[in-house]
Amino acid sequence: MKAILYIGHGTRSKKGAEEAKAFINRVMQRVVDVPIQEISFLELTEPLIEDGFGRCVERGATEIIVVPLFLLAAGHIKQDIPQVLASLREKYPHIRVVVKDPFGVQERILDAVAEIVTTVSNPLNPLDRLLIVGRGSSDPSILDDFVRIQNGLKERLGLEEVSVCYLAAAEPRLQEGLNTVLEKTSGNIIVVPYLLFSGLLSVEVSREVQKWKRQGRSISVTEPLSRHQVIEDVVMERATL
Repeated sequence: MKAILYIGHGTRSKKGAEEAKAFINRVMQRVVDVPIQEISFLELTEPLIEDGFGRCVERGATEIIVVPLFLLAAGHIKQDIPQVLASLREKYPHIRVVVKDPFGVQERILDAVAEIVTTVSNPLNPLDRLLIVGRGSSDPSILDDFVRIQNGLKERLGLEEVSVCYLAAAEPRLQEGLNTVLEKTSGNIIVVPYLLFSGLLSVEVSREVQKWKRQGRSISVTEPLSRHQVIEDVVMERATL
């Protein structure tokens, strides 16, 4: 019997954990032809991957489709999750495990992000500045992905300048990225946290934005990407195709 195991990153934020679980539950309700579906997280939020996997087995699964809820293929996708699944394959050798890809840089996701931007600043002026904030990674492929995201949003939104910064593990960091953008423009600035859900990282971004808003700068921050229907559609397709 087939099962689906959804894997989120996990967070210390209660709000972020509840948001992720609510999102997965919405997807599960749309996947009507797979009776066994379980939620799990890599770290920080329960149930962990081992628990979700074991629950699938207990419910009679003989094949488990693993659906990672990760935007890009960084270290968690290439190392951490495969390591956990390798130990589970040894523990349950009779279970067939199929692991789906992370979302990647998809045209429709970039379309969705562009729509999210226009909800906070419409109409856009070509002189407005966009700052994309990534989680950050030492993996060069992630930095390449963000160049594609940067160029894709610049084209879609018709902006002259779109910049990228990171919350960890890559440069420039958030404060440097914000300072650079603020120095170069006196107009509107839209900050896009390239994150699926709310959490401590999104709180960090909002905190920095609020500092500048209190100083009278025209700066706004967009909502998590999972609020857009396209993201839910992507996960559902990963689970069923």
